[in-house]
Amino acid sequence: MIVVADASPLNYLVLIDQIGLLPALYQQVLIPEAVLAELRRPRAPKSVGLWIASPPPWLEVCAVHGAPDESLLTLDPGERDAILLALERGVGVVLMDEAEGRREAERHNVRVAGTLAVLEQGAQRGLIDLRAVFERLQQTNFRLSPDLIQKALDRDTYRKNRNR
Repeated sequence: MIVVADASPLNYLVLIDQIGLLPALYQQVLIPEAVLAELRRPRAPKSVGLWIASPPPWLEVCAVHGAPDESLLTLDPGERDAILLALERGVGVVLMDEAEGRREAERHNVRVAGTLAVLEQGAQRGLIDLRAVFERLQQTNFRLSPDLIQKALDRDTYRKNRNR
C-alpha cells in the first residue's frame, strides 16, 4: 500500500524513534514538496532535520500539479498539498493529524490515518509495545486526549488477550 504523509506524523514518529514503522506497514510513503519544506525548517526538531537530510528510499518527494479547490485554501500548504497529491495519484490514505485537514481529506473521499493509527497498526502487528511508545509520545508536544490514549490501550489489551 502506498500512502501520502503530511509533516506531523513523520515528525512525531522520528521524535519517538518509530519512523521505521512506516516501511513496515506501507510499501511507499509519498510527500509533497511543501511537507519536505516543513520538515527542513530551521525550527524543526534537530532529529527530524537530520532524518530528512538523508531521506530513506521508501520516501518519495513529489510535485503537486493540480490547483486546490477553495475548501483547501484554508489549510496549511503541507496539508493542502498532501490531499492534492493523494487525489492526483489516486492514493486512498493520507497520514495526517490536524483536525481541519482530516475533515477536508475525508470530504474529498480520502481516508485519513494519524500518528495514533500508525502506532496502533504497529502494535497489532507485534512491532511495538504500544504503552511504551505512548509514554514516549507523551514526552513530546503531541496533543492527544488521555481518553483517546486509554481507548487505544484498551483495544490493544483486548487484542492481546483475545490472541492468547
